[in-house]
Amino acid sequence: MDEHTRALEAREVKPKLAVWKFTSCDGCQLSLLDCEDELLALADRVEIANFMEVSSTQLPGPYDLSLVEGSITTAEEERHIRAIRAQSRALVTIGACATAGGIQALRNFADVEEFTAAVYAHPEYIATLKTSTAISAHVAVDFELQGCPINKRQLLEVISAFLHRRPPQVPAHSVCVECKLRGNVCVWIAHGTPCMGPVTHAGCGALCPAYNRGCYACFGPKENPNTGSLCHWWQQELGADKARVIENLRNFNAAAPIFEAASRQQEGGDEQA
Repeated sequence: MDEHTRALEAREVKPKLAVWKFTSCDGCQLSLLDCEDELLALADRVEIANFMEVSSTQLPGPYDLSLVEGSITTAEEERHIRAIRAQSRALVTIGACATAGGIQALRNFADVEEFTAAVYAHPEYIATLKTSTAISAHVAVDFELQGCPINKRQLLEVISAFLHRRPPQVPAHSVCVECKLRGNVCVWIAHGTPCMGPVTHAGCGALCPAYNRGCYACFGPKENPNTGSLCHWWQQELGADKARVIENLRNFNAAAPIFEAASRQQEGGDEQA
């Protein structure tokens, strides 16, 4: 084989992309499928080694990039994520479940055995952990893409960045910035509506405030959120009771450390977080 042929074959080797699911609703994987034309272009540039939402094909590692959806809720999932990490050059978690435990992390604040006894006829057959935790609680993660579900444009940017070995360009500002860019009237200032926007990571395009609803923090906490100030203003200026404050902190990103700490302090009677 001459040098020209070897060079051609080398160029044909595509990076391996794997997409993995743990405890989740599949919504973030569907966001990747929603990319449509962009996904076709991506499929032409990478080898999709594992993506059970799309194909039964399962190729062995190592993988250049693994995208992981879902939280860890069983001992088997703990073992599986370690095996995936060992086979992945880069591992990116996608969505609220993978980055903050998801809505199922509400179990972290209660007795999971009581839940299983109430739901299942034979709870002794249910093998589950007492908590739902983010992937980063178990293995090293190279990047976390927040959202419930994720923003497909942000996802494409992250995939492109890792395949080209550059830092992802995902804004770290709050939903309030997106409101300004969209020209929304602030529901907090104009209507006195409690809104999580000041402490929530951008990515949704300020969807709920655009329809005169407060932000539900689907994209989790922004960088350095001042949750203590938010809780104070909700209660002192907007008249929200502690139950409502806790309910909004314990939503899709209940186990995000800053939200969890704030909700536990509210529950314990301390207004500051």
